[in-house]
Amino acid sequence: MRRILMLFTGGTIASIKTEYGLEPILDAGQILSCLPSLESDIILETIQICNLDSTNMDSTIWLKLEEAIEKHYESFDGFVVCHGTDTMAYTAAALSYLIQNSSKPIVLTGSQQPIQMEITDAKKNLYDSIIYAADQKSQGVCLIFDGRVIAGTRAKKTKSFSYHAFSSINFPELASMQHGRIVRYLPTERNEKEVSFYRSMSQRVYALKLTPGIHPAILASIFQQYDGIVVESFGVGGIPDSMIGDFLNLVKQYREGSKIIVMTTQVTYEGSNLSTYEVGKRLSGKIPYLEAYDMNFEAVFTKLMWILGMGNRSFQEIERLFYKPINYDQLFSPEIE
Repeated sequence: MRRILMLFTGGTIASIKTEYGLEPILDAGQILSCLPSLESDIILETIQICNLDSTNMDSTIWLKLEEAIEKHYESFDGFVVCHGTDTMAYTAAALSYLIQNSSKPIVLTGSQQPIQMEITDAKKNLYDSIIYAADQKSQGVCLIFDGRVIAGTRAKKTKSFSYHAFSSINFPELASMQHGRIVRYLPTERNEKEVSFYRSMSQRVYALKLTPGIHPAILASIFQQYDGIVVESFGVGGIPDSMIGDFLNLVKQYREGSKIIVMTTQVTYEGSNLSTYEVGKRLSGKIPYLEAYDMNFEAVFTKLMWILGMGNRSFQEIERLFYKPINYDQLFSPEIE
């Protein structure tokens, strides 16, 4: 027998039509009543974590999910998290850092159409996720949608309405679900490390998206309120002339290592390389910073929240943790002494 714990957070899959638009109202029992019959050796139990539109998702819910999975980890063979699609990739990445080296599968899924609609992707996504979570070869945090199994740190919602809503960024899909069968694309060596749980994340992380002609006046407020700043730059990365002076001065103004800068790119695929152009290379040696390279934005953002959530650390320790590969989150990183 395989015991699966299902954690429900709301989202489109749990929504019904109201006069104000789709609203997550269905509870765990109502959702499961819509599922086709499962194998007799799969036992499902449920926890209703919350019931909200995933637009309202934040780190407090991520920590509730971590807490529930940690509490019940030894009693179940796998876990399925039902979630709204809009922020599901952030939650998948966050859980990848909050729950590391899991030898049991932690699957996130949802749908583009409510489960009670006549035509919906909800039943297939939920069914596929349960089958995957019940398989003895499955492990770690992943996202399953439209038959695609994506590592939790590599998922991104790339389509607003289509059933094929999520893509695996800069990394191959782990597997696919085909008529209830799992077709694996990567080797599934058993994780022999002990699972690690973390119970805090910093909310003092900000994403600064550069736009043409952006004014540097906004920087002072951002540096005052946040300890981690992820800079979404253009192309392979850099800081425009209009901002470079203020940016460097503000980094130097604060105690060394108290403001962590991560340089990434707005471009979805192929990653950053600040050494390519002068606008990026001129940061080298001027200030301490981290570079995302091929990492997914959702992973970069939540990984920094996880690292800063562990309290005061030196820049060198933060650098070591940031470049430590976790759940396939990076293929390239510099060598750190």
